[in-house]
Amino acid sequence: MKKATVICRLIAAASLVILVPPAMTQSTDIAVIVNPGNPVGNLSTAELRKIFAGEKRSWPGGNPIKLVVRSPGCHERMSLLRLLGMSESDYKQYWKAQIFRGEADAEPMTLPSFGMVKEAVTALSGAIGLVEAQSIRPEMYMKVIKVDGRLPGDAGYPLH
Repeated sequence: MKKATVICRLIAAASLVILVPPAMTQSTDIAVIVNPGNPVGNLSTAELRKIFAGEKRSWPGGNPIKLVVRSPGCHERMSLLRLLGMSESDYKQYWKAQIFRGEADAEPMTLPSFGMVKEAVTALSGAIGLVEAQSIRPEMYMKVIKVDGRLPGDAGYPLH
């Protein structure tokens, strides 16, 4: 009888671990990175939304903004869609309409990996991208900017 109870409890405990994986209980911050030559050090959530919606097209000083985003299904892409309040299909349709109306020359540069986003943002003057903050290492030549005065890891940081 005791052996059956212990086995039932072990099965119940194991099912909880399977149903709620650690990744679902934690939230990974998404860092905003810009080209190292960019003088901007802080953006509000509203400014960030305007930038990634293509409504703001240049940095202070006139340098054109170049959007670099991750491929659909990535954590960074999901954070971007939450920021914009769009689904993936809404996002694609939005950019098609922007191009059709002549309000944008092209969709944002879409890249499949963190490494490619890092390289593009580092190489392209005016570039901005979103990456998982935990992927950034001090030896990487990237500039992380604040959002609403907070860096990834700070209490109240808005991008997850």
